[in-house]
Amino acid sequence: MRKVWVTGMGAVTAYGVGVPLFWEGLASGVAAIGALKTVDTSEMKIKTGAEFGGFVAEDLLGKDHLLMADRNAQFALLAAREAIAQAGLRLPVDAAIVTGCCVGGKHMEDAGYWDVYREKKSRVHPLTIPKVMANAAASLMAMEHGVNGPVFTVSTACSSANHAMGQAMWMVRNGVVDVALTGGSEAPFVFGLLKAWEAMRVVSPDVCRPFSRDRKGMSLGEGAAMIVIESEEHARARGAICLAELAGFGMSADAHHITQPMPEGAAAAMRMALRDARMAPEEVGYVNAHGTGTQANDPAECTALKLVFGETIVVSSTKSMHGHALGAAGALEAVATIEALRRGVLPPTANFEERDAECELDVIPNVARRVEVGAALSNSFAFGGLNAVLAFRRA
Repeated sequence: MRKVWVTGMGAVTAYGVGVPLFWEGLASGVAAIGALKTVDTSEMKIKTGAEFGGFVAEDLLGKDHLLMADRNAQFALLAAREAIAQAGLRLPVDAAIVTGCCVGGKHMEDAGYWDVYREKKSRVHPLTIPKVMANAAASLMAMEHGVNGPVFTVSTACSSANHAMGQAMWMVRNGVVDVALTGGSEAPFVFGLLKAWEAMRVVSPDVCRPFSRDRKGMSLGEGAAMIVIESEEHARARGAICLAELAGFGMSADAHHITQPMPEGAAAAMRMALRDARMAPEEVGYVNAHGTGTQANDPAECTALKLVFGETIVVSSTKSMHGHALGAAGALEAVATIEALRRGVLPPTANFEERDAECELDVIPNVARRVEVGAALSNSFAFGGLNAVLAFRRA
């Protein structure tokens, strides 16, 4: 079985462009959740999120990309460039590109609906369909980097990026390709989608407080993260540096409820990831939790973690800082997990105030912890009961 190395990473987040800015924010425990600025919230209850308010696409992307790419795809293109540059690699023609995306190009879609239903216009922008489609980022990255191999997008709500990275890992491990670019992107801050989230009553009115007894819900986020993965043989042959080993992938379906999580389903995905990685539970020193800060998710995830690891596992939710980026969430958290392994620093659960008897685990409250661990999991659990878990080993 071929080992799979991570050799490059890129991120665009509410902290800005680049993994260094992202990690600096997480390690310092400073949440990027604040008042929304790119959308008018005067008619909404949702007024906060982890938004990249200073993003100016014209300064970072070419004219063609501005014409063809919605905000989520723009994020993905920039993250991909950073990952490829760090890997020091020109993508092979036969490489794979596998991305995760939950809601697609919502900015163009929302504008089209506004024009048709509010402004009573007879037509919408001619590139609406190409910009709205969930696979736009994957297709544009393939065009930019000349990739003719397998290119596709996975859409499984909040597990999209983990499902994408897991599928890419299996393709590299099994010799389908030697190299893959994989991750996820999302840009959900538009009026219509925010009104839909408002109706669900699961979004916090201020900040996200995962595992805290006074938690009030999730905080939405936006961004993208991409990683370059290679077979160990391919990476060694060109002298590449291993950032971490992507060692295993597990997935499961609760088959239970469209929005209410089931601990046994999450536990099954974690156990599968461990088996796939040939990793014993006691090897895992840290879990980047799904940790949405909702009343339903946090206790269910803690129960699942105890089923797999017992009472002593160390976890944190970085969503407390970068927000819940939906289809990009797992990709952002994969980068956070890899950086934690590389740097010997476990990012905290920010905004934590009170312990909850239903979430009695070590959740690294508020302050990062300097400790080296040899292996870690990154959890993503989606509406629809779809669970996806990645296992990483320190390089």
